[in-house]
Amino acid sequence: MLKMFTTQLIGRLKMIEEKEVYNLEDAARLLAQALVGEGNIFIYTEPQMEGILAEAFNGPEPLEKVEKLNDANLGSLTSADRVILFLQNLNSNAGLKLAETLYHKGIPFAACGSLGRKDENRMEEWAYVTINLHTDQGLVPTDTGRAGFVHQLAALYVYHGIKLFLDEMMEDL
Repeated sequence: MLKMFTTQLIGRLKMIEEKEVYNLEDAARLLAQALVGEGNIFIYTEPQMEGILAEAFNGPEPLEKVEKLNDANLGSLTSADRVILFLQNLNSNAGLKLAETLYHKGIPFAACGSLGRKDENRMEEWAYVTINLHTDQGLVPTDTGRAGFVHQLAALYVYHGIKLFLDEMMEDL
C-alpha cells in the first residue's frame, strides 16, 4: 500500500511540475512585486492547509514581508500588497468569496488548490494566476473509496517552488 501511495504521490508532484511550472513562476513574479515595492505578502489558508503558514513564518527559509491574511487585516490591504490563497479546492465557497472581495478591492492575488478533472475553474475569473494541485481525490483505492488525500503536501511543494522562483528573482535584483 505504501509503495502505491508513494508512486502516486510522485506522479502528482511531477504533474504539478509539468503542468503548473509557468503558473508557479507567475505567482512568484506577482509576490516579488510586493517585496520590491511598498507592499507585503499576505497568505490565506483554509484550516486544513495551515502547514503553509508554519513554513512561511517558522521554516528554515522564512518568507520576507509576510503576514497571515485574516478578517482583521483584510480591510487595510492596499494595491501594493499581494496575496496568495491556499485552498483545498479552488471552487470552495469561502475561497471564491474572498477572491471576489480581493478583486473588487484591486488587490492582485494568486490562488492554489485542487480542481476535479471536469470542474470549471471559477477562481480564474478573479485571480491573477491559479495553480491546480491535482489532488482532487485520494491517491490509493480502498474497499470504501479512496485514501491518501495530500492537499497540504502538494501545497507545500507548490509553496517551495514559488519560494525558489521568488528567491531567484530577488537575487537578480
